[in-house]
Amino acid sequence: MPKENCLYNSGIFKKYFVKAAEAGQSLVFITGSYDETFELGGELGRILKQGGVVALKGALGAGKTCLCAGICRALGVKVPVTSPTYTIIHEYEGIFPIYHIDAYRLSGADDFENSGGIEALYGGGLSLIEWSERVSPCLPSDTVYIEIKIIDDGRREIFVKGILSKDC
Repeated sequence: MPKENCLYNSGIFKKYFVKAAEAGQSLVFITGSYDETFELGGELGRILKQGGVVALKGALGAGKTCLCAGICRALGVKVPVTSPTYTIIHEYEGIFPIYHIDAYRLSGADDFENSGGIEALYGGGLSLIEWSERVSPCLPSDTVYIEIKIIDDGRREIFVKGILSKDC
C-alpha cells in the first residue's frame, strides 16, 4: 500500500498533473517499492485515454514494465503484463486495446515501422513504448514522456511530462 503522503495517492493527482502539463512542466514522483511504482502506474492509467502514446525511458531494471503493468491493470487488463523485449509488441485487451512495445532490440525508425510499431501507434488503442528514445522520430507531438531514474536506496524518481488527456 502506498504511503498516505504520496501525491499520487491523493485525490488531487489529476489537478496537479493538469496544471503542470498546461505549464509545460514535468511532475516528479518518488516511489520506494515495486508496489508504489505499480500504484503510480494505476493513477496514470485512470487518466490516459484511447489513442494516446506514452514514451518510457530508463535504465534496465528501472521499473518501466512495472509502471506499464499498473497502467494496464487500471485499464482493465486481467492477464499478467510482461516485458515484450523478444516479441517487440504485446497487445492487451482492456477497456480498449493496449499496445505494449519494447524498442530495446530495434535499430531505429525503419526497424520500428517494419515491426508493426506504426500500426500500433495509430491502431485505436493506447501505446506504451519502453526504450522509446530508440524510435523518437516516430512519436507523435502529443506523446506523454516518462523517465524513470534509480536513486538512492533503490527508490525511483519518475518524471512525467505531457498532456495525458485533452479532457482532464
